[in-house]
Amino acid sequence: MSEEKNAFREAAIEAISDMAQHLPLDCELLVVACRPGKKDFDLVLPSPESNLNNALDALRRNGLSIDGDNAYKRDLCDAIVGTLAFGAQDRCPPPAGHWAQTFWDMGRDSSANTEELISALELVTECLSKALTGGEVSARRAGSALVSATELLAKQIR
Repeated sequence: MSEEKNAFREAAIEAISDMAQHLPLDCELLVVACRPGKKDFDLVLPSPESNLNNALDALRRNGLSIDGDNAYKRDLCDAIVGTLAFGAQDRCPPPAGHWAQTFWDMGRDSSANTEELISALELVTECLSKALTGGEVSARRAGSALVSATELLAKQIR
């Protein structure tokens, strides 16, 4: 840690104690120092009773938005996109109760739905190809293909 950063850290720790004495008992205090675009001076000093989630909520109430560009949001979005892809591949499910489970399930459901549509389309295509080339297509097989395709289309339109 640089000498300048260390001196600020020590001063801030002393100041936290002084400031905390003037806050209501149910308040939390954090001191944050950063140099925009660089991480060399990043410093987060929470008081012992503080919770970073509460601090983030306070920042949101004061204008922090998900619309801004920041590394946390990029990482979160990357995690969601990756989880959707893993779900579609039916690989690497998240641990039980993990927040990403919803996204993994969405990926899995989408992939399963696509597989059903492909199967129905293959069956309809096979029946139509045989019918157009004068081949034998049983009424039962053609009816099954039509019912399957109709049900899947109805499911997609919902």
